[in-house]
Amino acid sequence: MKRLWQLLLGTVCACSLLAATDDPAPPPTADTQAPPSSPAPASAPAPAPASNPKLETPNPTPAINADTPAHVFVIQVRDQITPPVLYVLRRGLKEAIKQNAAAVILDMKTPGGRVDVTLDIMEALDQFPGETLTYVNDEAMSAGALIAGVTDHIYFSPRAVIGAAEVVNSDGKDVGESMKRKVESYLTAKIRAYSETDPRRGEVLEAMMNPKFEFKIGDTVIKPADKLLSLTATEAMRPYGDPPRPLFATGIAKNIDELLTGKYGAGNYRLTTLELTWSERVAQYITTIAPILMGLGLLGIFIEFKTPGFGFFGIAGGILLAIVFFGHYIAGLSGNEAWLFFALGVLLVAVELIFFPGTVFLALTGLALMLGALVWSMTDFWPNEPITLSSGMFTRPLANLLVGIAVSVGGGLLVLRFLPRGWFLDRLVLQAAIGGASTAEDTDAGPGAEATQLGQTGVTVSALRPAGQIKIDGRHYEARVAVGTIDKDVRVRVIGRQGFELLVEEDSGGDDARP
Repeated sequence: MKRLWQLLLGTVCACSLLAATDDPAPPPTADTQAPPSSPAPASAPAPAPASNPKLETPNPTPAINADTPAHVFVIQVRDQITPPVLYVLRRGLKEAIKQNAAAVILDMKTPGGRVDVTLDIMEALDQFPGETLTYVNDEAMSAGALIAGVTDHIYFSPRAVIGAAEVVNSDGKDVGESMKRKVESYLTAKIRAYSETDPRRGEVLEAMMNPKFEFKIGDTVIKPADKLLSLTATEAMRPYGDPPRPLFATGIAKNIDELLTGKYGAGNYRLTTLELTWSERVAQYITTIAPILMGLGLLGIFIEFKTPGFGFFGIAGGILLAIVFFGHYIAGLSGNEAWLFFALGVLLVAVELIFFPGTVFLALTGLALMLGALVWSMTDFWPNEPITLSSGMFTRPLANLLVGIAVSVGGGLLVLRFLPRGWFLDRLVLQAAIGGASTAEDTDAGPGAEATQLGQTGVTVSALRPAGQIKIDGRHYEARVAVGTIDKDVRVRVIGRQGFELLVEEDSGGDDARP
C-alpha cells in the first residue's frame, strides 16, 4: 500500500509542476541593431537600366484602429534552423494569436539549416491569421531565405544578405543527383504554392535554390545559369519590371523600431518580443529526446510494480514522464489537459491495485489514458481554431510513443540480461520457476535446491494485493493470495499454483515473521 501511494504521489506531484509553470507575458523590449556581417553573395543580379537604390523605409500604414496601436509580436530566429528553433517559433506564434497581435516579425539571423524543420516552420507561419514579416538582421541564408520567402513582407537591415538556398547534406556536401532533383522539385512546388499572389517571389527563391535556373525579368538577366542567387539589401530593393517594383524586398530599415515607425507611424504600434526563460531553453532540448525520456519513465514504472521497496523507481519514472509533458507544454504543443489525463490514468491503475485487485477494467482504462495523454502532449493544436483530427497530426506523436515503448522494452531486457547479481536483480526477477529450475542464480540457495512443494511456508517480502513476492528458503517467488490481501512480512503457506505464480494463504499456525 505504501509503495503504491508513493508512486501515485510522486507522479502526480511531478506532473503538477506544469500547472505551476505559467509562462510570463513577454515584456515589451526595445530592439537594437545586430553587428553587421558581410558574406559575399554567390551571384549578384544584373542592374536594372534606370535604378539608383538608396536606403528606404516603407510608407506609413495606418494602424488597424486609430485609437488602438497595432500590436506587433517579435520572434527571434537565430543560428541553425533546427527543431529548437521550430519550437520557439511555434510557441511565439501561439502566444501572438492569444494576444490578438496584428503582425508577427521574424527577427532573422541564420546561416540555414534542416529542410524538414524549414517545411514545418512554413506550415506554422501559415497558421497565423495576421501579417507575417521578416526582418533580415543581417543574414537569411539557405533555409532562412525559404522561410523569409513565405512571409508577407521582407525587410532588410542595411548590410543584410539573403540567398544561396541550394539543398546540401548536413555536412555541407552535395547530395545525390536523383535525391537532389526530388527535394528541389518538392521545395519549388511548395514555394510556388505559398507565392501564388506574387509569382516573381517564387522565381527569386527558385533562382536561390537551383543553379541551373536562369532568372530573367524582361530582357534583363537577373541570374545566369550555373550560379546561385544571393542578394544584398540594396539589390533586393532594386526595381525591375513594368511598372518597376523592388525585386525581393519591401523596405530597408536600421532596426525594427524604424521599420514599424515607417509602416504604422510613430506611436501607432505596440511592440512585444518573445523572451525565452531558462525553462523554455531547456524545453527546446527536452522535446528532442522525449522518446528516450518516455521509454525510461515507462521502464521505471514497470520496475516499481515488479519490486518491493520504497518507490524510488516509480517516483523516478513519474518524474521523467512529467519532464516529457513539461517540455511539450513549454514548447507550445500541449496545454494542461494532457498531464491531467495522465494523472487520472495513474490514479485508476492505483485504485485497481489497492482497492479492486483483479478487475482489470480500471487498469486497462488507466493505461489507455496514460498512453493517450502521452500522444496528446506531442500533438500540435493551435489556439482559437477548431480541433480537426487527422492521421497526419498523430504520425509523429505515435512514432515517438513507439520509440519510447521500444526503449522501455529494450531497457527491461537489458536489466534482466546484463545487470550483475545483487539486490536489484533479486528483487526485479522471479528467482525460481514454479515447479522447475531457477530463472536467476541466487547466492542464498544451493545448487541442489528442490522445487517448491505444496504446503511449504514462507514470508511475504511485499504486500500481496492480490499479487506480490514471497521468500521461501532464501529464494524469491511470484505469488498470489487466493482471497483478500496479505501485508508484508507475514508468514504464508503454499496451497497451489496458478500459471507462473504460487497460490498462497496466510499461515495461521505461525506468527508474523518480522526480520
